[in-house]
Amino acid sequence: MDQQVPGWGFLTNHARVLLAVARDRTARLRDLAAACHLTERTVQGIIADLEQAGCLSREREGRRTRYTLHPGGTLRHPVEAHLPVQSLLNLITPRDGE
Repeated sequence: MDQQVPGWGFLTNHARVLLAVARDRTARLRDLAAACHLTERTVQGIIADLEQAGCLSREREGRRTRYTLHPGGTLRHPVEAHLPVQSLLNLITPRDGE
């Protein structure tokens, strides 16, 4: 699935996956991969990175996984390190009623 568009983009794959999880906390890896135009294996690695960084946690509910976001952590790049992850989520994800 890794469809590379020539040039550049505004968001990293990690940001795309985090935003996809924010939209649907019970999405399957397959669904997240499709939403982000990535392979399931890539998304699996990104989820592990985000969990290790403390941005999210996951819990099994039967055959599904439920993700819990922890948006209090800060962004990783030194230029944005003072900003909480919540600021990215607020900027990109729609709010209720919008």
